[in-house]
Amino acid sequence: MEKQLPLRIIFKTMNVLLLGSGGREHALAVKIAQSPCLTKLFIAPGNPGTAECGQNISLNISDFDAIGKFVMENNIEMLVVGPEDPLVKGIADYFNGKPVSVIGPSKKGAALEGSKDFAKDFMTRHGIPTARYESFYKNGLQKGYAFLEKLTPPFVLKADGLAAGKGVIIVDNLSEAKSTLKEMLDGKFGAASNKVVIEEFLRGIEVSVFVLTDGKSYKILPEAKDYKRIGENDCGLNTGGMGAVSPVPFASKTFMDKVEKNIIEPTVRGLQEDGISYKGFIFFGLINCDGAPYVIEYNVRMGDPETEAVMPRLDADILDLFDGVAKGTLDTKQCAIRPETAVTVVIVSGGYPEEYTKGYEIEGISSVTENKVYHAGTTGVHNKIVTSGGRVLAVTALSGNLTSALDSVYDSVQKISFERCYYRRDIGKDLMLFPETV
Repeated sequence: MEKQLPLRIIFKTMNVLLLGSGGREHALAVKIAQSPCLTKLFIAPGNPGTAECGQNISLNISDFDAIGKFVMENNIEMLVVGPEDPLVKGIADYFNGKPVSVIGPSKKGAALEGSKDFAKDFMTRHGIPTARYESFYKNGLQKGYAFLEKLTPPFVLKADGLAAGKGVIIVDNLSEAKSTLKEMLDGKFGAASNKVVIEEFLRGIEVSVFVLTDGKSYKILPEAKDYKRIGENDCGLNTGGMGAVSPVPFASKTFMDKVEKNIIEPTVRGLQEDGISYKGFIFFGLINCDGAPYVIEYNVRMGDPETEAVMPRLDADILDLFDGVAKGTLDTKQCAIRPETAVTVVIVSGGYPEEYTKGYEIEGISSVTENKVYHAGTTGVHNKIVTSGGRVLAVTALSGNLTSALDSVYDSVQKISFERCYYRRDIGKDLMLFPETV
């Protein structure tokens, strides 16, 4: 009898280009590199961490022509866009009609993050719960003052456009709110604050919810809670993020069912009704107000440092999911979530988020073997890893529960050092008040 050859699962493999250079992109690169669907991964521009997952390429992520040339010359079949800026500038539209799949929304879809006013109008039209608001230009300054007088402090003022994460200001005093509005409309954030959105303040606890969508169906990814303030007990200036925890104990099934019914479903349906092409991630910045979820903001990409906590809990082949996004078959794909708890602690440069010094040598990364160290603001110089940004590293522990994850991550963080390094020591401690997630 002729010997039968063993059956093999044959995967269609592909070359992938990932845009970005931060901790988010390192976490995505790690997940992509695990996929049997991958032929070769390129990261532009990447960092020393992503270099361990694929090949870093020196490309400007805003130079679409250069990216397009690289895509054609290297037979790139999928382009994964990490940060928001290229999306808001229309990179998905640039590649429309070309033989490459883009994981990221069209320019019109990216306006959900690129314009606070567009996002609020979208939510209002589609019945998605959010805070009461009005938008104002410089010639409507007096009307803006009048609207502020109708609100109860604190007052929330948001630059309409992208402002590098610094365009949201919350003040307690009416007089200060009025002067802040004038400063913003006078150019405090450049063109981003030519229009300012003023909205009522919602009291509650925040949570980040993420979905991946092909524009019709969607997969809900692990939720996370991030920590924006530089100081412990949520004091001091806002940052790009000092840590994250996933899952979030207060995000119960009852709460998440409300999120899906009242927010996720009408958002995806609204994009279809408005004829907006959307293939990629949607980040819902939510606030839990006595059990009712409200949308604070949309982002059109994964968050950072939430990605570093979410990706380790995603029990799925991410390239297979991306393939479903590209082909409109996401509903046929498998997407499970691991039950463990992930805690991420960000190590930053002293002085961040204001002035800080770059170029300090980082020691101890290789001594962390039990957890994952994601590079964010690092670069290689003479075979050494040195600091090159405000948020330098993100360390993530994945463990059976919140208590053990916290113990593990802080054990790892203490092994890493560089001059004037700083990290918060209270990440996740507030969640200990809730029933522990196991």
